[in-house]
Amino acid sequence: MVEIDVFDGHNDVAQFIAEYTSSGRDFLARSESGHLDLPRAREGGLVGGLFALHAGPERQPENDLIITENGYEVIYAETVDPLYARQQIDAQRVALETLIRRSGGRMRMAVDVDEIAAARAEAAFAVVLHMEGAEAVDGEFDYLHRLHAAGLRSLGPVWSRPNMFGYGVPFAFPRSPDTGPGLTDIGKELVRTCNRLGIMVDLAHLNERGFWDVAALSHAPLVVTHACAHAICPSTRNLTDRQLDAIRDTDGVVGFNLSVCDIRADGHLNDDTPLEAVARHIDYLVNRVGEDRVALGSDFDGAVIPRRIKDASGLPHLFDAMRKSGFDRQTLSKFAFDNWLRVFALTWKNGPSS
Repeated sequence: MVEIDVFDGHNDVAQFIAEYTSSGRDFLARSESGHLDLPRAREGGLVGGLFALHAGPERQPENDLIITENGYEVIYAETVDPLYARQQIDAQRVALETLIRRSGGRMRMAVDVDEIAAARAEAAFAVVLHMEGAEAVDGEFDYLHRLHAAGLRSLGPVWSRPNMFGYGVPFAFPRSPDTGPGLTDIGKELVRTCNRLGIMVDLAHLNERGFWDVAALSHAPLVVTHACAHAICPSTRNLTDRQLDAIRDTDGVVGFNLSVCDIRADGHLNDDTPLEAVARHIDYLVNRVGEDRVALGSDFDGAVIPRRIKDASGLPHLFDAMRKSGFDRQTLSKFAFDNWLRVFALTWKNGPSS
């Protein structure tokens, strides 16, 4: 079994930490619920990751999944009130900071590459703040500056719904990611502001026109923290070959999403997805953009993942399947850890220090 240190480009755990007290689950203790906690992270070789702060809907959708003749579509989610979003983001951030303090040094907030490397060397789990969807950000960007001062280093302008910055891509299969308008004028200013601050702009969940708007504006490498290849699985959440080429040409990174409905050619939500098929999908991305530009973006606690992996403790099964498919140790190390730190160094180096 391949043992390797892993930095993960996306998980949704922060959205649930505030609820753990009532549920009896503790991130610092091993659980059979969900995908990720600190003990299972260590069992799987996970040494850090981007933790996504995300505002859920004000009203839970009902009957929003439509099964079509060849696939599915989810009714486009409603936009979220900025004040409501801000309350959720603040609560999640405070809960995560409290957890880090309670960990007694086993977890650390990291705001630069050196801090991630130091945490790894000292066997501490590195937490990097990400925000998935910018609904909480005001038009003057005061809140964005506050979050940056608190450690935010990555931001996705949209989730799969509209907001004042742009249009998220709705969930559908089979469908092109070219689903509507791109960034708004203030969304373009958001990208410029992130560039100035040294906040990585994440293009996951953004539709294709929005992707090209960012490509035309941003001075940083293009990054998608959790997605797969549209040529293999034509879901709206996946990247076309032309988008992958743009990521390659800017020396960016694709975080490979373990969501089975974005991996499988049939788009089915079936966790009985062979790891050989997962490895082949990763191989397609590596062949398209290069071994320096594909990393892991698991979507732990936010997706249905292959049964053989099951949770963070099962990551060695993924790397074993990749090794059997022909990936050498150097490429595995890049995929697991090095490629994220490389793109962070390129993206964060021009931002002001905290």
